[in-house]
Amino acid sequence: MKFTIQRGELQRGLARIQAIVEKRNSMPILANVLLEAPTKGKEAEIVFSATDLEVGIRGTHEASVTATGGVTASAKKLFEIVRELPEEPVQIATTENQYLDIRCARAKFVLAGTAAEEYPTLPGFDPERTVRVQAAVLSTMIERTMYATSVDETRYNLNGVYLEILPEGGKLRMVATDGHRLSYVDRGVGPELETLASGVIIPRKGLAELKRLVDEEDADEVELAFEGANGLARRGGVTLVMRLIEGEFPNYRQVVPKAPTSRLTLATEPLTHALRRVALLSVERSRAVRLALSEGKLVMSSNNPDLGEAQEELDVDYAGPEITVGFNARYLLDALGAAHAKEVQLGFQDEMSPVQIQPTEDPEALAIVMPMRL
Repeated sequence: MKFTIQRGELQRGLARIQAIVEKRNSMPILANVLLEAPTKGKEAEIVFSATDLEVGIRGTHEASVTATGGVTASAKKLFEIVRELPEEPVQIATTENQYLDIRCARAKFVLAGTAAEEYPTLPGFDPERTVRVQAAVLSTMIERTMYATSVDETRYNLNGVYLEILPEGGKLRMVATDGHRLSYVDRGVGPELETLASGVIIPRKGLAELKRLVDEEDADEVELAFEGANGLARRGGVTLVMRLIEGEFPNYRQVVPKAPTSRLTLATEPLTHALRRVALLSVERSRAVRLALSEGKLVMSSNNPDLGEAQEELDVDYAGPEITVGFNARYLLDALGAAHAKEVQLGFQDEMSPVQIQPTEDPEALAIVMPMRL
């Protein structure tokens, strides 16, 4: 194999796969990237592939290919080399012992590689029908839900985001919960959404890679498809394939509280900074803070027997009943950060009920945080 490629294009392709390659040593070859040159020509393509057996990505990049073939090499080390090269075309060729000969301007590297045949194949999934979704819409939906997924591997069905099509038609919903908090967001996509599989759980890692894909500068639309245990996202010459989580997502509608009896609207930034300050003296393990709501003010406080106590008061437009409730500060801060809103509306029911957090300009997004006993 021998090809020449622009250094920026090579770096972009290698950067895209860094989070996918397996860093553990269960299968050393999973730390490699597979480089393939299927056809020759001045306007041919190089294919970069990587997988951890659960999530796989394949990207095509323009190159001038003088000899076809394939090879695998350390994804991390190859990326580090390319990142330091000057902004000149890069020539890569394989040697007889499957090493990579890398040349750029006056720099030369020889990097150990392995035969392409030894690399595991990516999950094969090529659906007949896909649904196009705006990249910006998907990015927002992922951002507002992914933080609430569970990291407890024993609750595998909560280790991802649940995607469903709402019965009113044309609307897509993403939901995530870890049992302590819940977040969902709805977006209108269009009638073609009816062809997309509903009720699938997208794994956290696959969702993170999808987020990177839709956040790329030239991202406009993304094709989505789900079938059986596989999911696919495709944009231009990049294809992301993931193995979906098999299991039943809990009936989250049972824990979504009724409309709150007490509401107040707050600027997100002052609320976030105040919460961070008060949380500094909370108990490290529980991060517990107390919110005391009364006429015209919201008082946040924390108490740590080993360190001391903290309190901060915010003026609010509120004239309802007095409510005092405890929460994990980190959960509140995560929800506020994911909202990306200048103002949020907080909704309270009573001292034993969760708080509802909703961006004022987005009624189709909602975050719920369960209370704590203090």
